[in-house]
Amino acid sequence: MRKTPLPRLRRPARGVSSVLVIALLVTLSTLAIHTTSLVTAAIGDDTRALAEARAAEAAAAGLEWGRHRVAVPAVAVCTPVQTVATLPGTLQPFLVTVRCTAGPLVVDGGAPLRRYQISAVACNVPLAGACPNTATGAGDYVQRTLQLVVHR
Repeated sequence: MRKTPLPRLRRPARGVSSVLVIALLVTLSTLAIHTTSLVTAAIGDDTRALAEARAAEAAAAGLEWGRHRVAVPAVAVCTPVQTVATLPGTLQPFLVTVRCTAGPLVVDGGAPLRRYQISAVACNVPLAGACPNTATGAGDYVQRTLQLVVHR
C-alpha cells in the first residue's frame, strides 16, 4: 500500500504586509504635508489681517491728527502734505501721509465757513518717505486710506 503524502501547509504571503505598511506611510506623509501647508496658510492670513487692522488704525490716527490741526487751534492749520512717522506701540512700523485741502470761504447764516478735506494714507513700506507706495512689489505691503471733511 502506497502512502499518500500529507498536504503541505501553505505559508502566508510575506510581501503583502510590507506593501501595506509602505502604502500607509505614503498616505500619512501626504496628509502631514497638506496639513502643514494649510496651517502655514492660515497663520499667514492671520498675520496679514493683523497688519491690515494696524494700517487702518494708523490711518485713523493720522486722520485724527489732521482733524485736530484744523478744528482745535484759533487759526486752522491745513498743511497740504504732512508725514507722521512716530506712531506709538505696534503702529511704529507704519508711516502716515496726511493731506489737507482747504475749500473756499463761504458764508452760512452770517458766519464764515470753510470746508477742509483731510485724507490719511498709512502704509508699512513707504516710498521716498511717503505713502502710498505704488512701486512696491513686496508681498507684505499693506495700505489703508481714510478721508474726512471738516467744516469750520
